[in-house]
Amino acid sequence: MIYVIAYDIGTTGVKTCLFSIGRKIELIAGVHEGYGLYMIENGGAEQNENEWWSAMCSTTRKLFDSADIRPSDIKGISFCSQMQGLVLVDKKGSAVRRPMSYMDQRAVREIKQGMAYGIQIAGANVFKLIKSLIISGAASTSVKDPVWKYKWVEHNEPENFERTYKWLDVKEYLICKCTGRFVMTEDSAFATLLYDTRTGRKGWSKELCEMYGVRMEHLPDVIKSTDRAGYLTEGASKELGLIPGIPVFGGGGDASLIGIGAGCVETGDTHIYLGTSGWVSTIVDKQKVDAGKMIAAIVGAQSEHYNYFAEMETAGKCLEWVKDHLALDEIDIYLEKRHVAESQETIYTSLYDYLMETISKIQPGSGGVIFTPWLHGNRCPFEDPTASGIFFNITLDTGKTELIRAVVEGVCYHLKWMLECQEKKIKVSNTIRFVGGGALSPVTAQILADITGHRVDVTVNPQNVGSVGAAAVMGVGLGVIPKLEIVKEYVSAEQAFIPNEGTREVYDRNYQVFKRLYKCNKKSFKDLHLNVEVVENELSQFN
Repeated sequence: MIYVIAYDIGTTGVKTCLFSIGRKIELIAGVHEGYGLYMIENGGAEQNENEWWSAMCSTTRKLFDSADIRPSDIKGISFCSQMQGLVLVDKKGSAVRRPMSYMDQRAVREIKQGMAYGIQIAGANVFKLIKSLIISGAASTSVKDPVWKYKWVEHNEPENFERTYKWLDVKEYLICKCTGRFVMTEDSAFATLLYDTRTGRKGWSKELCEMYGVRMEHLPDVIKSTDRAGYLTEGASKELGLIPGIPVFGGGGDASLIGIGAGCVETGDTHIYLGTSGWVSTIVDKQKVDAGKMIAAIVGAQSEHYNYFAEMETAGKCLEWVKDHLALDEIDIYLEKRHVAESQETIYTSLYDYLMETISKIQPGSGGVIFTPWLHGNRCPFEDPTASGIFFNITLDTGKTELIRAVVEGVCYHLKWMLECQEKKIKVSNTIRFVGGGALSPVTAQILADITGHRVDVTVNPQNVGSVGAAAVMGVGLGVIPKLEIVKEYVSAEQAFIPNEGTREVYDRNYQVFKRLYKCNKKSFKDLHLNVEVVENELSQFN
């Protein structure tokens, strides 16, 4: 048995996990610490790299307070991380500007100049689209894709751009911080959509770099997820409270490692993730793409396997919005308020538990109310940064509980929509592994099973499966797990949820209405978005 540390670098915080790897991958201890996500006008979303590192250091030190393990027992560290961020660094590995999150959508001008002109398919120049699909199996057709962030910095911050030595993603910046090496794992390299995935040609594509105007000298060396990226330096070890020389492994992005941590490692295995964002992913053995629906088979941590991947921008984030704006009183109209989780008379451990228990008493269909979970635009099955949330069909009988249940159902309707789009191209599994923080709620898991019509299995510690995946790649790299394809033997499902046939009629009816809401409101979203920009510009002139 060996001990390893996995850092799950999320959008709003890091979860630092200590695992043992023997016959099973078992979580021994975990410590969480949050950090900021800074939303900026015109669709910007940034983070502070120093906050990432500070959170890593403090959680690592706290980890040993709750476990009978010493720093000298640790045999490896690695990462599971948010993807498609942009961290531009200088020769010392210091960020030249704050990292741009995958959620950043400022590069509207850049994508129009780069892709949206001439003869088009799905809003992209047909010749560039075809070239991209041939070389990488995907294309940069979303304003949130990293290459447009890169071009945005070049056009808007030329001083920072000229200081740039390497282009890194989130975990790659932290690997550099730990080891001093500039590397990028294959899945992160693919996520730039500048990576040649063709057999015998894998590596950075000179053709794509020239097409988009990317300097190839900015791109780092590419390694596998199971490779040693380097060894923990003296300086980094002191800050983390670890021993110098510990192997640091490549790890992977959340889209790669969450599936592995869920035990989905064979062709046809499907998992659904519900965290801040949400997605549906199925293992395939050949690259496929549905450009019209914004779904592509992306490179993962397993060689010769791909993740057919469909993503929604805000999933669990919608539940956070519910907590802050519906469940809690914002305007202080009560003389006395008490947090339900702090009451000695209740068994609930969190406000989310209380919310889920409350909505479980509401009939499926939420009294006909439907919610669209597009609180920060949407990517799949339609790309639209102006798409927004709607509560549709509210009546005098509608209460907060119906609205809150409608939010959970709306997220699940959208997950079903993406699953349905996948089924038109590939075969998905009959039983779906459900993971992420949203899978902690049996109510949500049952709603997902009822809406999708699939059996839903929830793994042990579903909120930590990304870290489990990071532990798995370390296990392979250290030689204690023979190969990633047998990781299913090291993780197991804890609960199973069977679809309730009695809910099918109401959910099928509401689902069809849900899908029509975007088409019916597409122009209104755009008009209102433009109006907000005009008002903000006028106000800024007065200020």
